[in-house]
Amino acid sequence: MSFSAITAGLAEGVCSITLNRPAQRNAMSLAMVTELGDALAAALADAACRVIVLRGAGGNFCSGGDITDMAQARAQMIVDGVDPIARMNERFGRLCVAFAESSKPVVAVLEGAVIGGGFGLACVADVALAHEDAKFRLSETTLGLVPAQIAPFLVGRLGFSTANKLALTAAVLDGVQAEKIGLIHAVFRNDVALEGALGSVIAAVKKSPPGALAATKILLRRAVHEPAKDILADAALAFAKAVRGAEGEEGMMAFLQKRPPSWVAG
Repeated sequence: MSFSAITAGLAEGVCSITLNRPAQRNAMSLAMVTELGDALAAALADAACRVIVLRGAGGNFCSGGDITDMAQARAQMIVDGVDPIARMNERFGRLCVAFAESSKPVVAVLEGAVIGGGFGLACVADVALAHEDAKFRLSETTLGLVPAQIAPFLVGRLGFSTANKLALTAAVLDGVQAEKIGLIHAVFRNDVALEGALGSVIAAVKKSPPGALAATKILLRRAVHEPAKDILADAALAFAKAVRGAEGEEGMMAFLQKRPPSWVAG
């Protein structure tokens, strides 16, 4: 696939998706939203892809929404009750949902600006790794705006109290502070350590087969929003399906035979 606002490639089971507007600190344009959605869909459809790595080019992850695109949308008329600004904003929200509900693990590598929508993307990653000098900020209210589409993901990651404070104060956090509040999972002092940690996470993910990972992600998402008693039966069925499935059979046989399972050895 040919892209203008991102780059994407697959190597050794890793689909690397890079926000690629370094001159704009990877501000989220409409073209970037579309291309990220296309790249994600392609990765999910490719059986060779085991894990998705999301990062930014030029030393920044994402500086938020593209103000130029917002201005152009503002200049358009509201037709039949449909506001172009709302439509544009919702498209980004649907992208966040797509990443959050990805059947394959998503690892975000965060450095430089992680602002606004970039902050939201960090919240939907399954694993978030950051450079200690990264700058995390919800800057929307300082512009007279609201963190609209990312709000559910902020609360889901940080809890209401912390998300509320950060959104209302537009406080700037570095990587160390972001780790303390649970926004990211690990912080590193330099690029070498960060890349080494990324390699370790990828290797760890590859130790599990794709079906088990996808089913686990679905179950854990439900557990966030539903009482345990409401998902017990479905969880039991998911477990039984896994035990009877090809992955479960291979995994248990490999354990008994003291050998690596096929998805690791192959």
